[in-house]
Amino acid sequence: MPFEVCWFAMRIIAGSLRRRTLEAPAGLATRPTSDRMRETLFNVLAPRIEGAVFLDLYAGSGAVGIEAVSRGAAQVAFVERAPAALKVLRANLAQLGLTAGFRIESASVGTYLRKARVNTSMAFDVVFLDPPYDAAEEYAAALGLLGGAAAGMLAGGAVVIAEHRRKERLAECYGRLGRMRLLEQGDAALSFYALSAQTANR
Repeated sequence: MPFEVCWFAMRIIAGSLRRRTLEAPAGLATRPTSDRMRETLFNVLAPRIEGAVFLDLYAGSGAVGIEAVSRGAAQVAFVERAPAALKVLRANLAQLGLTAGFRIESASVGTYLRKARVNTSMAFDVVFLDPPYDAAEEYAAALGLLGGAAAGMLAGGAVVIAEHRRKERLAECYGRLGRMRLLEQGDAALSFYALSAQTANR
C-alpha cells in the first residue's frame, strides 16, 4: 500500500544562510537531526568549521552538511543512497541557490568509504554520521572503516561525530578511533571520536 509522504521544515541556525528553511520528508527511513541538536553540535565544532572539508554520511535531507556550508566549510561531501532523500537533498541545495562547494555521492556509506580509502581527492577535517537508529550495524561498520581501512581519509586532527540514541551506547574504540567526548541531549547523544594518536593529545 502506498504511503503518504509528509513534509516538515527545519531551519539553518547560523552563518550566511541563517534562518533559511530546509525540508525533509517524515515517515521515511531518514531521521533528521533536530535544530537543537545541530545547534549543540556546531557550538562544539565552531573553531573547526571555517575552511574545513566536511563529510556528511547518511546525509538525508542534507541539514547537517548545509549547516556546515552556511558556517564557512570549504567543501562538503554528502553521502546518501535513498532516492527519496536524495531528491530532497538536491531540492534543498537548489532552493538555497548553492551551486558550488559541495558534492553528492549517491552510494551506501560502506561502498563510499571502501572506495574513497583507495582513491580520495581530499582529506576530511570533520566527519558526521547519523544512520537510522535501528540500524545498529551501520555504526560499527562505518566507524570501523574510519578507524581502520579508511583512516587515511581523515586529515590530521580530524574529528568523527556519531549521533545515536542516548540509551544505546557506542563502543569506546573502533580500530584507531577512540572516543574523546560524549554529549547527551534528550533522547539523543553525540559521540566524538579521533584517531588514537590525536586522542592522546587532548
